[in-house]
Amino acid sequence: MSMATMEELRKKYEVVIGLEVHAQLKTKSKIFACDSTEFGNEQNTQVSPVTLGMPGVLPVLNKECVNMGILTGLALNCAIPRFCKFDRKQYFYPDLPKGYQISQYDQPICINGYIEIEGKKIGITRAHLEEDAGKLVHMGASGIAGSSYSLVDLNRAGTPLLEIVSEPDMRSSEEARAYMEELRTTLRYIGVCDGNLEEGSMRCDANISVRPFGQKEFGTRAEIKNVNSFRALQRAIEYEIDRQIDLVEAGEEVVQETRLWDDNQGITKSMRGKEDAHDYRYFPDPDLMPLEISREWVEEIAAKMPELPNARRQRYISYGLTPYDANVLVEQMEIAFFYDKVVELGADAKIANNFLMKEIAAYLKEEKVSIDETKLSVESFAELIKLVTSGSISNNIGKQLVVTLLKEGGSAKELVEKQGLSVISDESALIDIINKVIENNPSQVELYRGGRDKLFGFFVGQVMKETQGRANPQTLNKLLKSALDG
Repeated sequence: MSMATMEELRKKYEVVIGLEVHAQLKTKSKIFACDSTEFGNEQNTQVSPVTLGMPGVLPVLNKECVNMGILTGLALNCAIPRFCKFDRKQYFYPDLPKGYQISQYDQPICINGYIEIEGKKIGITRAHLEEDAGKLVHMGASGIAGSSYSLVDLNRAGTPLLEIVSEPDMRSSEEARAYMEELRTTLRYIGVCDGNLEEGSMRCDANISVRPFGQKEFGTRAEIKNVNSFRALQRAIEYEIDRQIDLVEAGEEVVQETRLWDDNQGITKSMRGKEDAHDYRYFPDPDLMPLEISREWVEEIAAKMPELPNARRQRYISYGLTPYDANVLVEQMEIAFFYDKVVELGADAKIANNFLMKEIAAYLKEEKVSIDETKLSVESFAELIKLVTSGSISNNIGKQLVVTLLKEGGSAKELVEKQGLSVISDESALIDIINKVIENNPSQVELYRGGRDKLFGFFVGQVMKETQGRANPQTLNKLLKSALDG
């Protein structure tokens, strides 16, 4: 089907999207066992009889997981019920050693929340605690099938997850991406999840359906499993929208199923028929008592709530940053924390942000390092910004020095003194240099005095070149204009 035809067809249909996000909680041990949750260790070295589901073992709930669940619920505007319980969800996968997953079904830890995206509230139905499964590592080669056998790594099994289920409130792939990005930012700022999509510590399942505009009933949805990047999420949704519209237009049925996203081919592929709740045969876990969450417990967690992303954006805007710059800064959490410390030391907020978003960001990208991995200290950067705002050094000199400080560290003030980079404001010294420039460029002087006013910038550049960028701009402009016009 041509692109133009699909664009016309899309105008007939409304897209309905809901996301289920699985976020690994940043605890040191698993949700029901003492095994380590550290990422990247040798396969099957972080397992215990509890993780393996051996006969006679009993799970013990990790209290820190509950604390993180409550904190997340409060950050997402959820209600925290007085009681929640754990259930057994029955399904049989090679990487699920017990043959069931301990999860929460009808009494989750968080309910009825929302995230606000550009003035629109995206509802959150629930967020519930559960354990992660292990991981299949596909090996060998078998023609177009890709692999001939799989190995099981159970290091991840039992890692605590918080599954955050949205309402079907999103109407475009752009909205879905914005929701996912804001959710990740929030989880990172409250310290419950590192949000590392590449390592799988945050994964997303997207439920997508289409219906003719004006129809109240939802269309049949398909679920796309384990999308692991924002770009992939948007591409997968776009593909699935077109696939379902094609089926409806051809008079065919959209099947409720689970599909996988193939990022290389740019298509979704059928995986299995979609299970409903009754297929999992939920029942309360007999080894875990229902959990009572007192209001005092909730208040204790609420008192520890850090500044949330939206409040941080508004604070940065109050500093004079544009909404765009404030948002970019918030999305880079480590840089935002660094920035806050610099501003606390009295540095100009707007100028500090300009350096961070331009010269420093370019250096970090080129060197592939984080700001914490450089030698630039908060104190030295604040000192540099103060030198620029006071006029002790020029903005251009500041840009050069910040790269040196990133590489070598040290004091900005000492570096300026050592290299003789302070601004030249002495009028007699500048007049000598201006006279030299005028003497060396007689033809340009004649043109300027004949009406070519734009040549003034040429003379400024020549003086700056002679002073290695150290001439005080205001003093230079005043003296230069007087000399040329005289």
